[in-house]
Amino acid sequence: MIEDIRNYLALTESLASSGMPNAEQLSSVAAAGTNVVINLAPHTSAGATSNEEELVESLGMAYFNIPVDWNNPTRADLDDFMNVMEAHRESRVLVHCETGFITLYRILKLGWTREDAFQDLQKIWNPRNYPIWHKFIEQNLATEE
Repeated sequence: MIEDIRNYLALTESLASSGMPNAEQLSSVAAAGTNVVINLAPHTSAGATSNEEELVESLGMAYFNIPVDWNNPTRADLDDFMNVMEAHRESRVLVHCETGFITLYRILKLGWTREDAFQDLQKIWNPRNYPIWHKFIEQNLATEE
């Protein structure tokens, strides 16, 4: 069931990314041993589970929502995301809806090479096809060089 989540990708034993999971899929996420769900989409996004926070917490997982505007991602959003990731480094985490943030986290906080970090991202989407995201990623990588 977990593999049925749109764009589900197990990145490591403790980190996975996906599109928006539904209520049944969130149950399978919990059953798979996930401790933390990070939702990077606004609650008003198409396909959003209306009571996602309550559902996730009732399943025994911690829930964080950082509502990133797809058309205007900000460094503050990225910093919030990286802070949550750092606080939960020892947890099993599902991040859904903005795989570009995981790529930046891997490069900026975990020291991954750009080439290695982008391999997983490009299994889902190519930032060059989304000019706003391409610019956002490049700007944030340039500030760290």
